[in-house]
Amino acid sequence: MSIGAIDTSRIEAMVAQLKTAAARATPPGAETGQAEKAANRVDFGTVLKSSLDQVNQAQQASSQLAQRFATGDTTVSLSDAMISLQKSSIAFQQTVQVRNKLVQAYQEIMNMGI
Repeated sequence: MSIGAIDTSRIEAMVAQLKTAAARATPPGAETGQAEKAANRVDFGTVLKSSLDQVNQAQQASSQLAQRFATGDTTVSLSDAMISLQKSSIAFQQTVQVRNKLVQAYQEIMNMGI
């Protein structure tokens, strides 16, 4: 599904991954080892950092490609450079939208009555 030219499949995949991890979690009273609990745990911070690193790598790669085209590298075409720049721009916009949704969810949680 695409909302305003932003592909939400990554967000949906992350939510599905978190739901899967929650479903695999054992009840608090179950007898399991610490190593087994750690293996079933999905760290949100790690997933978020991984996504940010991927966006950063895409931006750096597109910047290098555009720079190579600008300096006259004949192996890089204008269309390749522009497509790469657009992909990195869309990835950045997607990251901003995810951040906005997380902030919105945080604010809603903080405004809930107890």
